[in-house]
Amino acid sequence: MFSIIQAAGWPIWPLLLCSVVAMALVFERLASLRAAKIAPPTLLDEVLSVTSTNLPSADIVNKLADNSVLGQLLASGLRAVIAEPRISDARLRQAFEIAGRAAIHQLERYLNTLGTIATAAPLLGLLGTVVGMIEIFGSQSPTGNNPTQLAHGISIALYNTAFGLIVAIPSLMCYRYFRGRVEGYVLELEQASERFMSHLSRFTQSTPGSAPAAAATPIGQTSRRG
Repeated sequence: MFSIIQAAGWPIWPLLLCSVVAMALVFERLASLRAAKIAPPTLLDEVLSVTSTNLPSADIVNKLADNSVLGQLLASGLRAVIAEPRISDARLRQAFEIAGRAAIHQLERYLNTLGTIATAAPLLGLLGTVVGMIEIFGSQSPTGNNPTQLAHGISIALYNTAFGLIVAIPSLMCYRYFRGRVEGYVLELEQASERFMSHLSRFTQSTPGSAPAAAATPIGQTSRRG
């Protein structure tokens, strides 16, 4: 491997850095975009069951927010209703939208960097190719060719072109895969927020002066899963 790096010349170093960063981002996104951390399958049903008659206490809402991204979204709606029992549907929807934008930003973290690496890696490989061609033309002299310099220029051109594609292709595939997962999660979060907002509207339509009571029942033992 070290001999290949030596033969590829200095243009290979930016590509090596890109490969390390891309690999780290892929592993980080694989760990962060698990369903248990984004939208546990039974969480919404548990929250609906616990809040069927009363709103939970602030401590329980905080535990829900720490559970997952979906938990943060549901907790934002609960906090809005607890803070303003007579909140309008428009204000409640706005609370969900603000929390939803924050959730989407969290889901898309580092994806732009991974996409940039997928785009830049072939260009860095092309830069190495150009450097190799310069070496090749530099090997020409009035007295003849310099075989060592000619071989070095060819190796720089070929190694950098190949390594640029080796970095770019998996990075692009992972970027598209994670983008698809994020879009699926966003749709799931939207559906859950719509369902939960309809559920919370029952509490906002209570008679004036009768704020919903707080319940201390844990929401499905909402400690963080996995």
